[in-house]
Amino acid sequence: MDPKELRHELHRYPEVFFKEKKTTEILINALEDLERQYPGSLTIKRPLETGMVIERKTNSGRYVLIRADIDALAIKEETSSPFSSLNTGFMHACGHDVHMAGLYATIKKILEENIDQNFLFVFQPAEEGGGGAEKMLSTGIFDSYDIAYAMAMHVTDEYPRKTVASTRGLLFASATEVDVQFIGRSAHVALAQDGRNAFTALRSYLDYTDMMPKSFKEPVLYANGKMYAGSVRNIIPDYAKLEGSIRAFSIESGENFYRELSRILENVSAMTGVKGVISKGSVYSEVLVDGKLYEKAEEILSEDYAYIDCGYKMTGEDFGFFSKKYPSFMFWLGTRCVEERFGLHNSRFIPSDEIIDDAADIFIKLIKGFGRK
Repeated sequence: MDPKELRHELHRYPEVFFKEKKTTEILINALEDLERQYPGSLTIKRPLETGMVIERKTNSGRYVLIRADIDALAIKEETSSPFSSLNTGFMHACGHDVHMAGLYATIKKILEENIDQNFLFVFQPAEEGGGGAEKMLSTGIFDSYDIAYAMAMHVTDEYPRKTVASTRGLLFASATEVDVQFIGRSAHVALAQDGRNAFTALRSYLDYTDMMPKSFKEPVLYANGKMYAGSVRNIIPDYAKLEGSIRAFSIESGENFYRELSRILENVSAMTGVKGVISKGSVYSEVLVDGKLYEKAEEILSEDYAYIDCGYKMTGEDFGFFSKKYPSFMFWLGTRCVEERFGLHNSRFIPSDEIIDDAADIFIKLIKGFGRK
């Protein structure tokens, strides 16, 4: 299958974390077609219900791991693309369709050129939520392999096409999903004194937490993207909830911040009489880029791509669990071809098919430039 056609098919059927069954089926069909063209070249392994790990072994040496994430988002697509999402209310608004097609194109080139190197190609579920990287690692599927280094990319229209952006050390922040519930007592608004207003407690909590990051030595971000409370306009709400995220330089720093949130919630509960319950969802490790790989990549790619040091970003990415385990190189791949940009997780974000060629070209250059392991 042509990688661009594969991208179109994947884009039509976006699925959220751990529900990527159609996505997995499409990928397996494409990879089995490659296996028929190059018999004995690929072995498909299924450590989780969705996603997969593809092994290519050509010698007794070490392995190179390359990862692409496969899940989509609960966002209604608003592009005019001829291959727009057929799953209403869902979209590959973070470019994972390009990530998958780019890795497939890389595998195709490796087979065509018969590159003598051992590989593990990882199509990972649940990057946007659910902690897919950690769950895949915890299956033990990688434990029997001697992995020299790992690679991954993320598309973005923050940078123009033909731009590769990375940094030494911390590239992406640790991310912790946080839910905060407020449980009060309802009452008619005419008798508000008889109730315990969950929304008032939520508002007080936000006032206090808005001031928190300034007291920490290193940058920490805390933001809430979803909030709801009450059910009827003339009844004091007995329940309210916030759903947000902490971004920090490390899991440990994020945990310290979480403890501060818990302390503030206890104080708000004591002041308002509204019970507060705080809990964590998925926790993602920070992404660390190996300094030697970064410098070597700059040497390899600078002739054909604008290679820039972008510093750290507060973006979360669960490739961090791989980067904590193996020397890793992750990078932003620029997609912007016109002045207008939409950003990730936007209903109109749809990179050009040409980015797939860029991705495969970069991975092949890096594989050859880093040398056989």
